[in-house]
Amino acid sequence: MAEADPRKPVVNVHDAKTHLSKLLDRVLAGEEIILAKAGKPYAKLVPISDDAPPPRQGGQLKGLVGEIPDSVWFDPLYSKEELDAFAGEHLLSDRSA
Repeated sequence: MAEADPRKPVVNVHDAKTHLSKLLDRVLAGEEIILAKAGKPYAKLVPISDDAPPPRQGGQLKGLVGEIPDSVWFDPLYSKEELDAFAGEHLLSDRSA
């Protein structure tokens, strides 16, 4: 597990539960706080950045590719015999003979 940054305050999880409100006030002021469990860094409380990028939205490339024919998607890659073999059809037909 990563070492705690010595420049950032480390708070034990038990103490963090007791003083969560005060810790959140410090984080809101811009401070980053390392949470530790048994003295080992466990998590980090950081302020949410207002500069975060907006959520991604799809559809930016719509219309750039053109129409894709159905034959590309629905033509079988294998012969009927090969598909039957994958499905185990040949095993059933061998038993009945």
